[in-house]
This record gives sequence, structure tokens and C-alpha cells, in this order.
Amino acid sequence: MPPMLTPEQRQAALAKAAEARRARAEMKELLKTGSLTLAEVFEKADADDIIAGTKIAAVLTSMPGLGKIKAKRIMEEHGISENRRIRGLGSRQRKVLLELFST
Repeated sequence: MPPMLTPEQRQAALAKAAEARRARAEMKELLKTGSLTLAEVFEKADADDIIAGTKIAAVLTSMPGLGKIKAKRIMEEHGISENRRIRGLGSRQRKVLLELFST
């Protein structure tokens, strides 16, 4: 059962969630247009909890020329769970992804 929140707490939680969605959507849009690189996303994730909490599958499918199937195949090849988030990537997994996408 969810915790009982006062209307003010509920409003604050909703605002925080909306902000997180907006930040993630903006990051994915920048990736899609090529204004942001995967390396930059990883750098941002080190400093920003919202970005760090983004699923790596969502990040990869936002990459130009990479759809759900290719992203899934890459993740399977490198042992990355499909519900893994950026903050949960191991250093080896990060390195592999950066090598794949640093063109």
C-alpha cells in the first residue's frame, strides 16, 4: 500500500516526477538529434540522479539509427540486462558501449 501523503506532499511528488520525465525526454531528444553523445550522457549521469536513473535501453533506442531490436541485440551481446539503468552499468559495460558509439 502506498504511503499516506498530505495533498502538499502529493503535489510535490507529482512535480518531482514530472520534472524527472521532462529531463529524461530532453536528454533522449538531444541524443536523437546528435547534439549529445553517449559519453556526455554518462558524464551527466555521474552528477545527475535523474539521468543516472534512466534505463539504458531507453538511452540506446534514442541513438540515431538504433531501434529497439538493434539496441536489444547489443545489450544481449554484452550481458546488459534490459531493465538496467545507467547508474547500474559496470565499468566494462560502459567502456564497451562507448567504444561502439564513439564514431
